[in-house]
Amino acid sequence: MPALQRSEATVRARLLEVDGYTVDLDLTRGPDRFVSTTEIRFRCGEPGADSFVDVDPALLRRAVLNGQPLDPAALDGNRLALPGLRAENALLVEAEMRYSRTGEGLHRYTDPADGAVYVYATCGPDLAAKVFACFDQPDLKAPFTLTATAPADWTLVGNGAKIRGEGGSWEFAPTKPISTYLFTVVGGPLHSVHAEHDGIPLGLHARRSLAAELDREAPELFEVTAASLDRLHQLFDERYPFGEYHQAFVPEFNWGAMENPGCVVFRDEMLFRSPATEAEHERRAMVVCHEMAHMWFGDLVTMRWWDDLWLNESFAEMLGYRVAAEATRFTGAWTGFSAERKGWGYDADQRASTHPVAGNGTRSVAEAMVNFDGISYAKGASALRQLVAWLGDEAFFAGLNAYFADHLYGNAELPDFLAALSASSGRDVHAWADDWLRTSGVDTLRAETERAADGTLTALTVVNEGSRPHLVAIGGYRSEHGRLVPVGRVPVEIGPGRRVAVPALVEAGATLVVPNDGDLTWAKIRLDPDSWRAVEESLSTVEDEVTRAVLWEHARDLVRDAELSPAAYLGLVEHHLPAETSDNIVERVLAFARTHVVGHYLPPARRADALAAVSRTARALLAGDGGHGLRLAALRAAVESSGGEQQLAELRGWLAGKELPDGLTVGPELRWAGLARLAALGELDEDAIAAEAAREPGSEAEFGAARALAARPGEAAKARAWEILFESSETTSNRALEATALGFWASGAPERQHAYALRFFERIAGAADRGDIVARLLGRTLFPDAQATPEVVAAAEAVLADPALTPALRRNLADSTDDLRRARAVRGAF
Repeated sequence: MPALQRSEATVRARLLEVDGYTVDLDLTRGPDRFVSTTEIRFRCGEPGADSFVDVDPALLRRAVLNGQPLDPAALDGNRLALPGLRAENALLVEAEMRYSRTGEGLHRYTDPADGAVYVYATCGPDLAAKVFACFDQPDLKAPFTLTATAPADWTLVGNGAKIRGEGGSWEFAPTKPISTYLFTVVGGPLHSVHAEHDGIPLGLHARRSLAAELDREAPELFEVTAASLDRLHQLFDERYPFGEYHQAFVPEFNWGAMENPGCVVFRDEMLFRSPATEAEHERRAMVVCHEMAHMWFGDLVTMRWWDDLWLNESFAEMLGYRVAAEATRFTGAWTGFSAERKGWGYDADQRASTHPVAGNGTRSVAEAMVNFDGISYAKGASALRQLVAWLGDEAFFAGLNAYFADHLYGNAELPDFLAALSASSGRDVHAWADDWLRTSGVDTLRAETERAADGTLTALTVVNEGSRPHLVAIGGYRSEHGRLVPVGRVPVEIGPGRRVAVPALVEAGATLVVPNDGDLTWAKIRLDPDSWRAVEESLSTVEDEVTRAVLWEHARDLVRDAELSPAAYLGLVEHHLPAETSDNIVERVLAFARTHVVGHYLPPARRADALAAVSRTARALLAGDGGHGLRLAALRAAVESSGGEQQLAELRGWLAGKELPDGLTVGPELRWAGLARLAALGELDEDAIAAEAAREPGSEAEFGAARALAARPGEAAKARAWEILFESSETTSNRALEATALGFWASGAPERQHAYALRFFERIAGAADRGDIVARLLGRTLFPDAQATPEVVAAAEAVLADPALTPALRRNLADSTDDLRRARAVRGAF
C-alpha cells in the first residue's frame, strides 16, 4: 500500500478526533511474532462517513467496530476500512505482528554475549502500524495506556509510569496526548540505574551484558540530564510535562536517538565499550540535551504534518548545542557544530535534492523520511541562531513560551510559530522566514581586499553573494612572530547582494580576514588570496578553536568545489594538524582526509602515497603532547591508515596491547577496526577472524567480524559478502548488513571493484522490496563512492531515471551520485 498522503491525512484529521488508545502486547509467543490487541476510542465529526485504520499484521485475527465484526479479509495492504462511523466509536483490533530485524516496528534482538533477548519499539515516522492498530499521523494525538505480558525475568519501560510489573504482567499509567510515532516500549532482562532530580524520577536502562558500562557512564549521564532539565526549566514556562524520564540504550538502533516522551531511546554504542574521546562525550551530551529539548519541540507541541519537521529537529538541534555549551562541562560544544555538523548540512544544501528548511511541500510520509537530513538539523539550527541574534533572547523565548501555551498537547504549523514571535518581538518575522526558511541553497560571503606592495591592508569589503541577510562578525588577525593574533571582531549586518566596508580591521592592520568569524551564520566563505596564504602558513596558530573550525571547513569546501587540490589539502593537514588541540577538529579533519580526499578524490594509483601522509600526520599527533582524547583520535586514524611492513608490525603490536603510546589502550571498537585493516591488506584469513570473534563474544565481535570478513581482498570473500548484502534473508539484521557494506570496498583490485560498482547499479533498485531501512542502508553505505569513472557515473544516472524508485532510495542514490560527480570534477581539475 502506498505511504500515507498528506491529502488523506488532512481528510482523516478533519473527520476524526481520538480520545485514547489502550494497547496490550503479548511478548511471550515465540521468536517471530507477538500479539497486539488495541482498543481505540474516537469521535467522528460527520456521522455516517467512512475512514480507515492503519495496521500491518502478519495475521489479522479480528476487528470489531462499534460491536460489529469487520471482515479481516478486507485488509488492503496496511489499511482496514472503517465504514459508517458514528459520532462516538469504539474499535477493537487483535493481530499477530512480526518482530523486526531492521529496527522498523518492534525490533527483537538476541545478545550474542549471553543469549538474552530484548525488544524495543520504533514507531516513527509511520511504523506504528507494525506494532498496534492506529491512526498513524502526527496530528491525531491521544493518550496511550499500555499493558503487556512478557517473560517473567523481563523489565519493561514505556512512555507512561509503571503501575505494576509482577510475574510478567505489566501495566503503565496513561500518557498525556502524544502522536502515534512517539509510542515506545523497551523490554528484556534490563540492567537499570535510577535517580531523581527536581522531583522527576530518572532511569537509565541497557541490556545486562552492558551493566558495567552503564554503571560507569551513569554519573555523567545523570549529570547532563539534570543540567539540561534545569536549563530548559529556566528557558520555558512549562515544566517537563511527561512525568518520569527514562533513557534506554538499545542495540541495532538505526538513528542516534529517538525522543519518545518519558522514554528516550538511544543507540547503545553511546555506552562506550572502548575508551572515548572528549569529543565523543561531548556529542553524547549534546544528543541528551537535543532529545530533552524535543519534549517541548515535537512532543508537547507537535508539527501538524511532516513538512514542518523543522519545528521538531531544528529547534532540538539548536537547543541541544546551546544547552550543552551553557549548562554542562562541554562548554566548547559549538566547536563540534562548526567542525562536524555544519559540513553535513552544507553538503546537503548544495545538492540537487536541497529543499527549504520549512514548507518543503512534503506530499507523503515516504517523502518526509528523506528530509531527516543536514538541512532540517544543521541548517535549521543555524537559521534559528540567526533569528535569536536578530530578535534577542528575551523576545525569542517570550514567543516560544506563548507558542507552547497556545498549542499545549496539540499540533502547530509554521504560521503559528511566526505569529507568536511577531507578537513577542514586534519585528517582521514573516519576512525573515521568507528569506531563511522558504528558500534553499548556501550563500557565500566573500572578503575583497586591497593591499599595499608590502602586503599592508588598505581596504576591506565583505560581499554577500547570496539572497539572505546575514548577521555576522568579521574577524581580523595580524601576523606577529609567526603567529596569527586577533586584532578585532566587527559585527555587521549584510543584506542580500550587498557590500559592507570594514574600516576598523584596515586600521588594525589585519593580515587574515575571516568572514563569519565565530560561525554565527549559514554561509560559505571565500578569503582573499593574502588571507589564504596566511592560513596556509599559520592556521594552527589561531587561538580560537571555533575560528580554526571555520577555516578547516573552508578548506574542506575548497577541495569539494575543486578550488584546492587534494595534495594541497593534505599538505595543510600534515603541516598544521599536529599542533591542533581540539579533539573535534582532529577527528573530522583526519576522517575527511582519509575517507574523501584519499578515498574518493584521488585515483587508485595516487592513494598509497596520500594515505601515507595521513598516517604520518596521525603518528605525529601521537608523538605530541596533546590531551588523551586528541591522541586517542590520532591512534584511531593511525590504525585505519596503517600500511607497509613497519606500520603493520606496529599495528599488530598495538592490537596485542604492546608498545602503545603512553596512556592509551585498545578497546573492542578500535581492536576490530585494526583487524578489519589487517583483513583488507590480506593479513587475516577467515579462521583468524573467527578466532578473534570467539575471544569475547558480543555485538562488537559480531559486527566487527562481519566487517573484517567482507574486507578481505579475495574473490571468494567478496562473493560471499555480496550474497549477504543482496540475497540475505529477513533474519539478517540491519547492523550486520551495515558492517558487511562497510567492509566491502576496503580492498580489491581496481578492475574488480569497478565491475562490482556496475553490478551494484544493476541490483540496487530491487533493494526497495526489502523496506526503506535496508534500501537506505545499501543505497548509502554500499554506494561505490570511490569509483568515480564515467561508466559508473553513467550507471548511477541510468538507475536514477527509473520512475519506480522509492523516494528514500532515490534520494540516497541521487545524493551519492552528486558526490560522485564532485569526485570526477576534482580528479579532472587536478
